Amino acid sequence: MAKKKRTTKSKKKQAKNTPGFRLSNQQKLVFGSLLIILAVLLCLSFLSYFFTGNADQSTLSEIGSRNVKAENWLSKAGAWLSDLFINRGFGIPSFIFAGLLFLSGIYMLVDIKKSKLWRHWFWGTLIVIWSSLLLGFFGEKISMLGGTIGYEMNSFLQDYIGKIGIALMLIFGLIVYLAVRFKVTAQSFTKLFASAKKEIKEDFILSDEPIITGVDNSLSDEAESIKSAFEIPLENLEPTITNHSTLKKETSEPEVEIETLKPEDQELEMEIETVEEEKSLTDNLSDKLVEDFGLFDPTLELGNYKFPPLDLLKKYDIEGITINQEELEENKNKIVETLNNYNIGISSIKATIGPTVTLYEIVPNAGIRISKIKNLEDDIALSLAALGIRIIAPIPGKGTIGIEVPNKNATIVSMRSVIASQKFQKAEMELPVALGKTISNETFIVDLAKMPHLLMAGATGQGKSVGLNAVLTSLLYKKHPAEVKFVLVDPKKVELTLYNKIERHYLAKLPDSEEAIITDNTKVINTLNSLCIEMDNRYEMLKNAFCRNIKEYNEKFKARKLNPNDGHQFLPYIVLVVDEFADLIMTAGKEVETPIARLAQLARAIGIHLIIATQRPSVNVITGLIKANFPARVAFRVTSKIDSRTILDGSGADQLIGRGDMLFTQGNDITRVQCAFVDTPEVEKITDYIGSQKAYPDAHLLPEYVGEESGTSLDNIISDRDVLFKEAAEVIVTAQQGSASLLQRKLKLGYNRAGRLIDQLEAAGIVGPFEGSKARQVIIPDLMSLEQLFENEKNN
Repeated sequence: MAKKKRTTKSKKKQAKNTPGFRLSNQQKLVFGSLLIILAVLLCLSFLSYFFTGNADQSTLSEIGSRNVKAENWLSKAGAWLSDLFINRGFGIPSFIFAGLLFLSGIYMLVDIKKSKLWRHWFWGTLIVIWSSLLLGFFGEKISMLGGTIGYEMNSFLQDYIGKIGIALMLIFGLIVYLAVRFKVTAQSFTKLFASAKKEIKEDFILSDEPIITGVDNSLSDEAESIKSAFEIPLENLEPTITNHSTLKKETSEPEVEIETLKPEDQELEMEIETVEEEKSLTDNLSDKLVEDFGLFDPTLELGNYKFPPLDLLKKYDIEGITINQEELEENKNKIVETLNNYNIGISSIKATIGPTVTLYEIVPNAGIRISKIKNLEDDIALSLAALGIRIIAPIPGKGTIGIEVPNKNATIVSMRSVIASQKFQKAEMELPVALGKTISNETFIVDLAKMPHLLMAGATGQGKSVGLNAVLTSLLYKKHPAEVKFVLVDPKKVELTLYNKIERHYLAKLPDSEEAIITDNTKVINTLNSLCIEMDNRYEMLKNAFCRNIKEYNEKFKARKLNPNDGHQFLPYIVLVVDEFADLIMTAGKEVETPIARLAQLARAIGIHLIIATQRPSVNVITGLIKANFPARVAFRVTSKIDSRTILDGSGADQLIGRGDMLFTQGNDITRVQCAFVDTPEVEKITDYIGSQKAYPDAHLLPEYVGEESGTSLDNIISDRDVLFKEAAEVIVTAQQGSASLLQRKLKLGYNRAGRLIDQLEAAGIVGPFEGSKARQVIIPDLMSLEQLFENEKNN
């Protein structure tokens, strides 16, 4: 018996899963267009009947003959159709049939639920019958009003219930229609009468010119407004309302007192005087400058600069998302079947199709543990025979569980489609970055200024360099050269070299550097330290301007409230991009780590933002101190869960499918994004376009940094020596250890000043040259020899 039951169940299941009759998109277009055209033809023939109907009456008997000509705008077919519907049918209400036919065509094209369409046809037909019966009262005088059907129905009913009976029946039909279709209740009519009564009462009161007291103006305005008679009652709304009594209290009209003022009170007037704060001399001067010259425009030097057009970016043929109904049904059935095998029931399932991944949102039955579904990740992947299955249990902000399944045919997310989107074009962000598209096919845009630093990681060949190009391309399409500068570090020497062409537009470099893109590790150290000096200088400028961040400072500078003679200037954002950060750490170590840590901790407020790319941000590559200041992370595909936890502090990156598939987090939720693809030829076209335009005389120059190894003969000029030179020499000779860190500790100096002192000691012959990681050799053996050296310098 048990076997028989099981077979009948399986048969029912198979019958349920068999696909019904469905039209393809092409068939929907054909049938939808046909219905719309038929509706237009029907409407034209009806209209023509009013002008040509009498003339065509004689031709209707000989409609089959080709020799007879009809006056109708659609010839014989129009004459026959209009006579059928207008004369012999329902009269003027027949126009509703043309409207319903047109609506059916629209529904077919747009692919809206058919249940709504059948509802329109049902109610539309009832309205035609009701209207035709009503117009049948005038059928004897004007036959076309209600048509033959309307007149005959009216005449038949008059024989049994009379004209009054028909009128009452029509009123009853109207009440039924309003109650069922528009949810009108008796309370709606009482509200209508109450509001009308109140309006009449207020008209009488206003004629005596009363003043209403004890109530706010906004409440009185609200009380005066008349609500609609057909207002939907609260009990019919979708969202559940916990306390109906409180809502009734809020919507009830407030009680007001009405009192008329005495004539002597009306004559009393009150003068209101506003006191404005007196502006300072600086504010008055800046206001006058803005009035005379306008706001300061930092883009004025390159006023004719044109942003690169969208045509430079490639448009792919397979960009649009195509819905594969068979694939969706197949995946749905396999997911449901797999969960049923483990006695996990589902109450609903919904699919959201993305460029490369489809998200199936399921709602399990009550009492099912989430962990039970989470543990079935591998089983679902096995049944679907697909890589990259990821289960999100639960989806943050929703009461559902998500199962991400890769599409069989992935679509390319081009950089053009992302840049051209309204979301990016209208983005009001300081540094907008278009990363790609989410599972719901929405353009994913983030503000680099709010991150404030970005860490990109993933296995080799999974899209890190393309991600960096996407970030840089976004900023090139949105920001003027005066507003943002890039410091590019490329240890690979081939990834970022294309941006050399825009050196004098967008890049920043050290004063003595030949190339703006840094490939030498020693120059990286100097550049990072130079950025630290720039950071300190900017903080000093913000302090003097009484501003907290770069946005406030630049707004104040544009308003001409800061004097350039005091050292103030417009500050562009600086974006430091480091590709393969692990290579720098392996070769330079602590010398790179210290300035990076300082920038990561302090640089966000003054507009210096870091983007670091590495394969695996382990502790020996990125320390905990640096990593803590990179809340924004982008993880491309990695090979193990351990690597995923290293990047995201959680799993998920090991289940990606590669080729730009990535996870983004900004410290809270994790979002799956398909990274926008920008190819090398596209970047080349953009840089060529920008590079061909008028540029600044040179790249943006960073402050000069003098390292330990760059001592020169100029440092031996006694008058240029530091005031602590003698004390520093005594410390070095006493300790017999020539290092800048020793001077920092003993004399409580900063790194830059200590390094400068070491250079001066080298030039004076007290310490030897730079020897890498080792401390410098101290040439002077003791303090007596040092005193002798100083005496000799005085005599010379």
